[in-house]
Amino acid sequence: VRLAESGGGSVQPGGSLRLSCAASGFDFSRAAMSWARQAPGKGLEWVTSITSDGTPYYEDSVKGRFTVSRDDAKNTMYLQMNALKPEDTAVYYCATAYGSPWYDTWSLRGYDHYGRGTQVTVSL
Repeated sequence: VRLAESGGGSVQPGGSLRLSCAASGFDFSRAAMSWARQAPGKGLEWVTSITSDGTPYYEDSVKGRFTVSRDDAKNTMYLQMNALKPEDTAVYYCATAYGSPWYDTWSLRGYDHYGRGTQVTVSL
């Protein structure tokens, strides 16, 4: 299982970024996927999930601002982030529940494989 995030960077508050997660080594079309983030000095936080049939789930603080999507033909998951806030600053990781006997759509339980992450910084 390989996951590679890209698209991070530095933006001003109110700006937008689009993250990508390129997957390989497993049947992406059958896998539930998630985005997680870790802010400085804090633990890993679930942000959003998308099931194999494309149903999205969002943490309350990003609902209405972030959109998760997937392109199974490209083995890629995306995270469109709009109206970014300084509190969105974190390293963003993609994760998959592929191979797990069970996973939770509202948390990171069952998501056993992670990429290396991409830094997102929101500041003036």
